[in-house]
Amino acid sequence: MKTQFKELLEAAQSQDEPQRLLFLFAQIEKQESKKHKQRQHGSVVPLMCVDKLPQELTTFAAFAAEADQVSPDWDFMMVTGLDGKNGQPPSSDEAESHLNKMANDLMMGADLSRYLIFDRKENPVVMQSNQH
Repeated sequence: MKTQFKELLEAAQSQDEPQRLLFLFAQIEKQESKKHKQRQHGSVVPLMCVDKLPQELTTFAAFAAEADQVSPDWDFMMVTGLDGKNGQPPSSDEAESHLNKMANDLMMGADLSRYLIFDRKENPVVMQSNQH
């Protein structure tokens, strides 16, 4: 059975230009509501970022285990791709500004629809901004 993460890797490897995949791992910071004890509110904050070539990845489980070695506190993984040029993938240095943008988008409550988001069990997640 194909998983969405596996399909992401296959799609990245089949692009006209080589890709670099950008990952932001995020954590939920919970805040209890004093008015409504049953309700929990919180925000999702960036925890760590990494960029990888698609061929450096095999499965979601293996990549999640690698991330856990750095920080086991992540709840979500955001992913996007960065196109290369002239048959060369972007460098890690070129990816840095895009990783910063991902973190800023998350912290500022920007539209996250351009990113794929997975929970720890590889389920796709849709996050909506709390802004009106």
